[in-house]
Amino acid sequence: MKLATQVQGDGPRRVALVHGLGADGAMWRGLTDRLVAAGGVTVTTVDLRGHGASDRAEDYSVRAFADDLVETLPVGLDVVVGHSLGGSVLERAVGRLAPACAVYLDPGFRLGLPTGGLPGRLFWATAPVGLTAAALVQKWRSRGRPALSPEDARLRNAATSRFDRRMAVRVFRDVAHEPATIAAPAVPSTIVLSDDSRAVLPDATAARLEALGWDIRRLTGLGHDFWLEDVDRTYASVRDVLLGDRAP
Repeated sequence: MKLATQVQGDGPRRVALVHGLGADGAMWRGLTDRLVAAGGVTVTTVDLRGHGASDRAEDYSVRAFADDLVETLPVGLDVVVGHSLGGSVLERAVGRLAPACAVYLDPGFRLGLPTGGLPGRLFWATAPVGLTAAALVQKWRSRGRPALSPEDARLRNAATSRFDRRMAVRVFRDVAHEPATIAAPAVPSTIVLSDDSRAVLPDATAARLEALGWDIRRLTGLGHDFWLEDVDRTYASVRDVLLGDRAP
């Protein structure tokens, strides 16, 4: 499926941004503004299938999301960034996209959800209830963290209203049962983890990836949507990768 995209800037350095579950390309506003202001950068955002202005579908497997990304983005971009589900999708597409480097923000590589035996069967039999409870726990843990700006809150509400909610359980099931491969990165890759990262990429997995050559960075005091909670810290944490070590 060819995805809806938006392009900003007109510089020679090409960066693409891939959002997470329930979001859309417009929610990258803060990061996109900073990249364009830095100059010399062209930024492309995509709306994954079932999100934003992209078409709805019957197949919401992570593999289908990845195939869409390959169909939509050109090969050989300078940087591709993926957040949460977007990180899981990027991991499955990065070898075919062959960017110079990749950035993963709290990527959904290995969900802390049961998959085997009786606990797994019981959880997935009542998955909507279990996932709702997990979301409420996550919200409770996020108390006291930076609030979204009014504009980002408006964009999040707009994205949620256009999101095809039918996909949620399928996406979580897919990532939980088929986690990302623990291997050396296909391209130079940076992972930025928040305080909530253990739910999507356990510390032990992060340590194994780091030993295999992944660049692991952490932003403390921020939650899973840290690029919305504090865009300046998020931008600063990967500015060297996004801009190719260009001096300030």
